[in-house]
Amino acid sequence: MAYEPPTHSVERSLRATTGAKIVVGIDEVGRGAWAGPVTVCAAVTGLRRPPTGLTDSKLLSPKKRTALALELDSWVTAHALGHSSPEEIDDLGMTAALRLAATRALDALPVRPDAVILDGKYDYLGGPWTVRTVIKGDQSCVSVAAASVIAKVRRDAMMAELGVEHTDFRFGDNAGYPSPTHRAALRELGPTPHHRLSWAYMDGLPRWRHLKRFRSTSEPVGLEGEGQLGFDF
Repeated sequence: MAYEPPTHSVERSLRATTGAKIVVGIDEVGRGAWAGPVTVCAAVTGLRRPPTGLTDSKLLSPKKRTALALELDSWVTAHALGHSSPEEIDDLGMTAALRLAATRALDALPVRPDAVILDGKYDYLGGPWTVRTVIKGDQSCVSVAAASVIAKVRRDAMMAELGVEHTDFRFGDNAGYPSPTHRAALRELGPTPHHRLSWAYMDGLPRWRHLKRFRSTSEPVGLEGEGQLGFDF
């Protein structure tokens, strides 16, 4: 499939309008999964020409993603990952869990960015950071595309490791997303310690519904509502 390669347009705009010298791109993976952490990558790329084929990780085959992630590890100026666990997602809600994971990624960088490009239209990060949100930033912005690929490959590897202990769920194949195999295993075996127990899919598990967790606070629909799918779809 043909696609337009990402550019440095947003990075250059932030430098020109805010005086930022170090601009970081942020993308997340795992927000719509039923199991596993939500993972955020923060990537600083400078203004160098990106590796050939760089784009949103969802547009790449697993083989191409893996090869590109290896190249990006040494190509990016700096990058770091942050995670929020299923327990934190259940306790805090997705918006706060994303903020926590992103803050952990930013804090882990060896340099402090002056400005942040955030994929999507919702600023879940907020102050004290200077944030610009970009819809489909993982396709249009070099730094966000790099973060997208690294985050996806690293989280997929983490889920594959978890799948070794829970073979019936096939986490290595579905990365915690609701595949038919995953849903069948949930019906039969119930949730693992890696599942998000506050999510709507628990309502479709009569044998295990007593394990569902509830929060006292609600989240904005734009973030919390995404991925909250039950079994009837």
